[in-house]
Amino acid sequence: MTTARRTTPDLLGITLAHRVMRRDLHRLTDAARAIADGSPCPDRRARALDRWLANLEHEIHGHHTAEDDVAWPVIARYAGHAVDLAELSDDHGRLDPLLTAVREASFALVAAPEPGRAAPAGVLADRLAAVRDEIDEHLDAEEGELFPVIERYVPAREWEGVEAQVQKSGPGLRFMLPRIMDVLSDDELARIRTEAGPLLMVLARAVRGGYRRRCTLVFGG
Repeated sequence: MTTARRTTPDLLGITLAHRVMRRDLHRLTDAARAIADGSPCPDRRARALDRWLANLEHEIHGHHTAEDDVAWPVIARYAGHAVDLAELSDDHGRLDPLLTAVREASFALVAAPEPGRAAPAGVLADRLAAVRDEIDEHLDAEEGELFPVIERYVPAREWEGVEAQVQKSGPGLRFMLPRIMDVLSDDELARIRTEAGPLLMVLARAVRGGYRRRCTLVFGG
């Protein structure tokens, strides 16, 4: 028995990538603001927060670079008449200095002595909020304006190739997989279990404990 091949691009992968980026930026902003307001931030927490931010910056930068270099040319080939990608690429350019400013603020937080971390945490929270708001607006535009164009004009086989390339740009499964598993709906989880097979679920269980401990350290609780 054969399974009919999809003719419409499957956008679940990019949807989940967007969802985890949004979630992280919101909760990291909240965590930095809590430290600015007096939440304890010993060296171990400051270093863990900095590592999380380094991985997230890698993820965001890699995602947008892959979109510019891989996804946009494919979309332009099939749907250049239906969408203007220039503004979305300009958004990517605007994000780079904002991400750099976040990393600088994170370095300052780690370098500060523990009793004096409230002020640099406030700077970090403000800079994270700027990235959060820029990303939210950018992804709203992608999902609201670009996704329907992809579904209408781009062949499913072409989009599979795009996603395969985009997935290579991330910081690795240990960081990405448990965050993705955390944002799945029940229906999405059931679908991934069916399509990805048991190995992915074994990997997800293997990294979940470490991920939970990092979450507690970075975000509190």
